[in-house]
Amino acid sequence: MRILITGGAGFIGCNLAAACIRAGHVVTLFDNLSRRGSEANLAWLRSVFGDAFVFVRGDIRDYPAILAAAEGQEAIYHLAAQTAVTTSVTDPRSDFEINALGTFNVLEAARHAGHDPVFIYASTNKVYGRMEDARAIELPTRYVLPDYPEGVPETRPLDFHSPYGVSKGAADQYVHDYARIYGVRSVVFRQSCIYGQRQMGVEDQGWVAWFVIAAITGKPITIYGDGKQVRDLLHVDDLVRAFQLATERIDVTKGQVYNLGGGPANTLSIWAEFGPLLSELVGRRIEPAAYRDWRPGDQPVFIADISKAAREFGWAPQVGVREGISRLVDWVRANRGLFA
Repeated sequence: MRILITGGAGFIGCNLAAACIRAGHVVTLFDNLSRRGSEANLAWLRSVFGDAFVFVRGDIRDYPAILAAAEGQEAIYHLAAQTAVTTSVTDPRSDFEINALGTFNVLEAARHAGHDPVFIYASTNKVYGRMEDARAIELPTRYVLPDYPEGVPETRPLDFHSPYGVSKGAADQYVHDYARIYGVRSVVFRQSCIYGQRQMGVEDQGWVAWFVIAAITGKPITIYGDGKQVRDLLHVDDLVRAFQLATERIDVTKGQVYNLGGGPANTLSIWAEFGPLLSELVGRRIEPAAYRDWRPGDQPVFIADISKAAREFGWAPQVGVREGISRLVDWVRANRGLFA
């Protein structure tokens, strides 16, 4: 299969690319290399696979460029994005142009690509907003949502909160609607907290990797909110399998939306529970340097109900939280030079 991955030198993109190359697919990566760590990820792919893939340096805001890259592709995995809520607040125009207009460009390129490609879009749980109407109960180390014991389903109403939520949500709905209006074989993944190897987390985005990197390199950690916010964590290897399985079952997944995360079995509060586990794994007590106000649109709890993905294309997480974070700690230690 001929596969195009936008944002292919990013964290998820390079892991997905590696899996696709190993599976024997013809892979093209499209990336503008603007994100921290993308050049290192591209160099890693070159060191492992040599010239077994094509790299196109380009920007999804450039429609002729993405149209040329999409020509003849049989699957397009759209990962390129502006990913930080904080950045969207300070620069909403760029956020819109990348996430909303950029996705529209990639969709149009897919529609005119000539081979009716599978199109999978990496959306976000932020499309559900802060979920103020969902009753949250505070426990000693976490919040819980008693009305969602199995997690948040895809039927939950959308409620965009923050420019990032709006831009990703607009893209999410475009991708969903292109299946209905134009017959594009599109699938939306509303992803929860993804983590794993080759994630160059920073304070504004990629909190699991950032906390691990900060703990190992001695950088200060700031907690936004009270640290009891709960997330379901999904290892990148499990997400990659979801892309592969949804593509194989496109007869079922076409036009569908799926919440993808670790689900109820793989949850942690971002510091009250994650902090002690991190301290144990790195071998010394890690304390945050400061606490700050909650970020715009931050949810006290988000846990994905992943039963639809299990039911419709046979996917479920296989990497548990402790195992996955331990792997990430080992990877950061082995690649400490990337974070100097």
